[in-house]
Amino acid sequence: MTKFGELINADKPVLIDFYADWSEAENSIGTLRDVAAALGDKAKVIKIDIKKNETLAEALRVKGNPTFMIYKNGEMKWRQTGAQDAKTLIGLILQYL
Repeated sequence: MTKFGELINADKPVLIDFYADWSEAENSIGTLRDVAAALGDKAKVIKIDIKKNETLAEALRVKGNPTFMIYKNGEMKWRQTGAQDAKTLIGLILQYL
């Protein structure tokens, strides 16, 4: 979890998508690519596999799939479970720039 702590302590927003590869989640990698392309280096966009990071997912009480979180300066700013579109995610991240 040390790496996770370093990751979320960034002074720019960090969007994290907790997902499970076995899920038929509507939110595809293409959506996250669109978000990352639109924001460039203003924010980080990361996918974390729940099954490969069970301890972290349990610590953050990730129950649904996908679960999105936005962190900035080590503090969770926003969290939502369920598919999200790129426009919504971009708008949310822009609030924390």
